[in-house]
Amino acid sequence: MRQNQKVQSLVQNIYAAVAELETLFPGRHFTPDGHMVGSIGECLVAEAYDLELMTASNKGFDAIDKQGRQVEIKATQASAVAFRSAPQFAIVIKLHADGTYSEIYNGPGNLIWELFEGRKVPSNGQFQVSVTKLLVLNAQVGPDHRIKKKED
Repeated sequence: MRQNQKVQSLVQNIYAAVAELETLFPGRHFTPDGHMVGSIGECLVAEAYDLELMTASNKGFDAIDKQGRQVEIKATQASAVAFRSAPQFAIVIKLHADGTYSEIYNGPGNLIWELFEGRKVPSNGQFQVSVTKLLVLNAQVGPDHRIKKKED
């Protein structure tokens, strides 16, 4: 079993437990978020794109590709993601309850950072960008400006 398939299976188990907890406690939400979703996303993307993960909470990027490019990896279940700085490259995914994901953005980080030009830095230091905006931006990125997935 490939590592991503194992991760997908484990994510399915997490969401099955979430559904069971929400049945036991109606009105309470147990949605996985924060570090868990981010770490799952980093591992899925690193495997799929043949990236070398850096230590957790590395400043400015999460992984390096075979060409030495720094890649910031963002995973979400929501409608937006946050950036603190301009990454060299970014891969943003939307994590699904079945353990799969959709690629939202894959390309140069400066294209994302340009969205924040002229805006005041938020009090938490993180600029938010919607998944919808990232999908539009992603459609403008040519194949030569993306991090390539590894061959299966």
